[in-house]
Amino acid sequence: MIKQYETVFIATPVLSDIQMKEAVAKYTKLITDNGGEIVYEEDWGLKQLAYPIQHKTSGFYYLIEFKADPQFVANLETQYHRDERILRYLTVSLDQHAIAYAEHRRQTRAAKAAAAAAPKAEEAPAAEVAEAEVNAE
Repeated sequence: MIKQYETVFIATPVLSDIQMKEAVAKYTKLITDNGGEIVYEEDWGLKQLAYPIQHKTSGFYYLIEFKADPQFVANLETQYHRDERILRYLTVSLDQHAIAYAEHRRQTRAAKAAAAAAPKAEEAPAAEVAEAEVNAE
């Protein structure tokens, strides 16, 4: 029986962007290689921790929402535990209400991103028109 899960992990802040992408690729590949399906991924970026973990006060947060067999989650968490780049992780099973909420959250963020991109696209032609008017004078 396939269930939907959400996992968030905190990676050590000393990683470069390339190393962080490699860590994420490792876990997404692990999920897909074991018959899972990636539903959504989100990079939360570098954030301050509420308390020090392994003498670190910040970390890279990353969220992966996926569908997989329940037995696979133990394998995934074992891999997290063995990886020295991962400071903390949490994997939760999503019920129908949490799945609906996650879908709503994704749609809201996509709408905000589209709305933020639209004014920037409109500003560029307006700037060109203003520049053309200045040049015409």
